[in-house]
Amino acid sequence: MNNIKKIGLTALAGSLVAGSVSAAELSVTGSAGMSYTGGDSKATQGQGWTMGDSITFSASGDVNDIGVTLTMELDGDDSDGGAAAGNEFDNQSIAFDLGDAGTLTFHGHGGSSALGAKDDVMPTANEEPWDIVTGAEAEVVGGAGGNNMFAYSYAHESGLTGTVTYVNAADAVTDVSSTSYGLEFTGMEGLTVGYAQQDVEVTTNAKSDESTMYAKYAIGGITVGIQMSEKDSESGTDYETTGIGISYQVNDDLAVSYGNHEIEAVGAGTPDQEAAAVSFSYTMGSLGIVGTVHDVDHVANSTTNSREKYSLGLSFNF
Repeated sequence: MNNIKKIGLTALAGSLVAGSVSAAELSVTGSAGMSYTGGDSKATQGQGWTMGDSITFSASGDVNDIGVTLTMELDGDDSDGGAAAGNEFDNQSIAFDLGDAGTLTFHGHGGSSALGAKDDVMPTANEEPWDIVTGAEAEVVGGAGGNNMFAYSYAHESGLTGTVTYVNAADAVTDVSSTSYGLEFTGMEGLTVGYAQQDVEVTTNAKSDESTMYAKYAIGGITVGIQMSEKDSESGTDYETTGIGISYQVNDDLAVSYGNHEIEAVGAGTPDQEAAAVSFSYTMGSLGIVGTVHDVDHVANSTTNSREKYSLGLSFNF
């Protein structure tokens, strides 16, 4: 009789365990590419050729009516050396889909703050005007994120989306805990407007209040936009930036764009950094070709530092 009871209890326990396990869908995607950059003669850039590659693993399923997605992106480039050596995880996060209540994401690595995700959202076929030119990105207003950061987003049916991110203080990330807020409205056809803000104190007693606002409008294959950002420092130089962009989707495969971005060091008596770029992108199935030419005057608001740089890239998605 005791043996029969043991068998019955064992079977019941097994069924409960089996019933509590939910199946997850696992997907794997990958990309690889190579690019050549030239110009920027005042910076050391080696022979110009570089390779990029990544593999992204994503597992998703429902747990107690909550959608859970785990994503890990492996980037082989960082393991080859340089400042990011050893950081094979390019992105690592777990997202909780709360249905009508929004989405909560924990970014173990690679996440952006609400402001950082909107540092430059002007329409472009490839890169921002200040990108790839050495030193030109130094005073771009972009807040501060870090590893082990929480992000919550809520999208209303009216077209209004709110985002809040929080990163706890840690010497390796930020000396003071930081919260960032963002709002974006897409409720009118073709129109996107948004605002984001963050108080940043990565280094103790080096506090700044950073914010950005932007507007974009798309009609047909043309998208135009303008963005203005500010960085107000308690000690140090304040910065104001203005960016504009226009892109044209020529057809399903080809897009071209022009962008301009200026950075003013308020009251410093130095010239504005002025960056301009022309870009294109062309896709053929999983094959992509991109190119961009950049011209930056007064890099980092210096009177004697102006540079040009160009880049051509080829990518494959699997």
